[in-house]
Amino acid sequence: MVKRTERGWSEHFIGAQDCTYRRNTLLERGEDRIVVSTVGGYLCNGELETIGAGGRYFETLAFKAKKVGPYFDAAFSKKLSFKSPWEICADSPEELPDDVDNQADLQHERVVAELTAVLEQSGGV
Repeated sequence: MVKRTERGWSEHFIGAQDCTYRRNTLLERGEDRIVVSTVGGYLCNGELETIGAGGRYFETLAFKAKKVGPYFDAAFSKKLSFKSPWEICADSPEELPDDVDNQADLQHERVVAELTAVLEQSGGV
């Protein structure tokens, strides 16, 4: 069984402290640990800015985790691949959907579900 822990800090993106949306989920099974991190709504000087190429305003990434003090945090050199959608893009902030935070939640949940299944089926990553 995979243990899931929602955590209250951002896990990736250097400007995450300026994002209006930050989510971090730790998945654990035995010695295997994965961090799923979603950020978006990056405000720079009061303006909504992209966080990546191609008009990306929200993104979800996953990493193997490593022990950092009392916590397991992302091992950024150990990025994981997954098939679920991972980005929300638009040509401008005005073109983002009104419920973009809900869509970011759904995106995050899909990645968590996919990687939970990987941990449950294979017993490891």
